Amino acid sequence: MTTTAPPRNGLRDFYENPAVPVASGTPRSLRQARQLAAALGPATADGPRTVLDLGCGDGTAAATAAPLLAGHRLVGVDWSQDALTRAHTRLPYAVRGELGGGGLPFAPESVDAVLFSEVIEHLTDPDAALDEIRRVLRPGGHLMLSTPNLAAWYNRALLLAGVQPVFSEVSLRAIHGRPGREVVGHLRLYTARALREFVSAAGFEVVRLTGAPFHGVPRPLRPLDRLVCARAPLASILLLHARRT
Repeated sequence: MTTTAPPRNGLRDFYENPAVPVASGTPRSLRQARQLAAALGPATADGPRTVLDLGCGDGTAAATAAPLLAGHRLVGVDWSQDALTRAHTRLPYAVRGELGGGGLPFAPESVDAVLFSEVIEHLTDPDAALDEIRRVLRPGGHLMLSTPNLAAWYNRALLLAGVQPVFSEVSLRAIHGRPGREVVGHLRLYTARALREFVSAAGFEVVRLTGAPFHGVPRPLRPLDRLVCARAPLASILLLHARRT
């Protein structure tokens, strides 16, 4: 069991704690970046497209995507000052912003694409988050969202055995009743069906929903995890590409 210091003022202090992980796996960041690069196409003489990495953390995912999005303007956004300090070492643009409260520091319909990697599961109000993303996206703009899959193949087996599913958490202070060692602050989890319906109801057209492996799967099971990812409803991580209607 791994513990973290109890948050003094709730989630904000939790995410300002440098011990809390702020980066996701490189392979799925690359998958998302390739999908977005194909959707955006190369930069043209009309100017670069603006891509926001919302919840950029330490900037690792954006830095991984940058070579595939050459010529486009990639901006990292996070509410954690500690994460932004680290992101500034990897990104030319990193700004503080929130999906609730005062909203993002961008004008309506001013953004061409949003990377939203492993963020939605941490939010208390995901409805307001998608509303804000839709506000800043141009009509037809791209949303590239990834999140852990509640119905991943091993979670189905764990539930049958009476074990708390991987990715789910009952406390911000310690791991209870499930495999794993890190407390990462997951508040909401989605199945493939729930994610598709939720994003569609928020005013987006789902273009594609695919799967990706999870780096935390024990090494002997990783080949099986990669194989199962061919079926999104069973995959470890859900990768969704949607467009603003």
